[in-house]
Amino acid sequence: MARTRRWLIWLSLLAFSVVVLAALVGLAAYHDLKTPAVHRAAEELITIEPGMGARDVVERLYAYGVISNRYPALVYLLLNPTGRRLQAGDYEFESPISPLAALDKIRRGAVATRKIMFRPGLTIYEVNDLLPNRPPEGQLDPALLDTRLIADLDPQATSLEGYIFPDTYTVPKRATNAEILAEAVARFRRAWTPELRQQAEARRMTLREVVTLASLIEEEAADDAERPLVSSVFHNRLRKGMRLECDPTFIYAAKRNSTWDGNVNNPAHRRLLSRYNTYLFPGLPPGPIASPGEKSLRAALQPAPSDYLYFVLGAGGRHRFSRTEAEHQLAVAEYRKLQKAQRQMLHTQYTNKK
Repeated sequence: MARTRRWLIWLSLLAFSVVVLAALVGLAAYHDLKTPAVHRAAEELITIEPGMGARDVVERLYAYGVISNRYPALVYLLLNPTGRRLQAGDYEFESPISPLAALDKIRRGAVATRKIMFRPGLTIYEVNDLLPNRPPEGQLDPALLDTRLIADLDPQATSLEGYIFPDTYTVPKRATNAEILAEAVARFRRAWTPELRQQAEARRMTLREVVTLASLIEEEAADDAERPLVSSVFHNRLRKGMRLECDPTFIYAAKRNSTWDGNVNNPAHRRLLSRYNTYLFPGLPPGPIASPGEKSLRAALQPAPSDYLYFVLGAGGRHRFSRTEAEHQLAVAEYRKLQKAQRQMLHTQYTNKK
């Protein structure tokens, strides 16, 4: 009887020791999981591939040094069903980071991203320079010419000009240029609402005509308040059969022709024989000259009620609108006088600094 009691005591002590040891190991493992550790892969993109299991994911993180001990992470994933729902993708792991935080990032699918901003008024050539995987200097990314993205919207399109909607896009770091442009075109589709389509139909304008007119408005308007007025001038001139004589159109034509020298007053640009040059050809240019924002799209279909036929830049960076040629010439004379005064002031400031 005494012998049996001693065995029971020894077994109890052994069990207690095992429990204590397990608890200590568990606490150490939990501490390891929760403790941020420094690693050297902070600048690396680490790919978790589709179909990778928990063990494979842990091994990959261990191989990159993101986690220093694979076993606590493996046990955690085996005991935690929620934690095993790991998502494929390309990830960045800041340093220091704890194993739990690294695994949670993969569980949430918080893939590495970058931001790309396309501001209103960009041409495809300017968009080309912003793309992360841009082609060699002087070449246009083929994705900018892939009109399959808009074939149902604009069958006449020869590029994505006008349809790369201005916005800030958050995209995966490994996203291709084609994927980024597809998202920008999808954003345009959302902006082209049923309401705008109905207004275009009421005015008997095709989408291409609306986007083309909106691109002119985007390039000319000094601010949001001016957009409907600029639109009214273009609508009034089109209705009367007058040439639009819109400076951004001959600038765009010169850039397409590789003859743009940055001087808007160079008379050679106004004489450039191009269907985009609205100083020579009546009506709208054959297509958009830039990507308009939503406010310009709306202004193209909702011009202000006015009888203005002209506008020219005035003081304060805003335009002065006129109804007659005589009024317009007075405004042009004032603008040139203002320009001359500004040049003289800059010359005086430069001279005084020397």
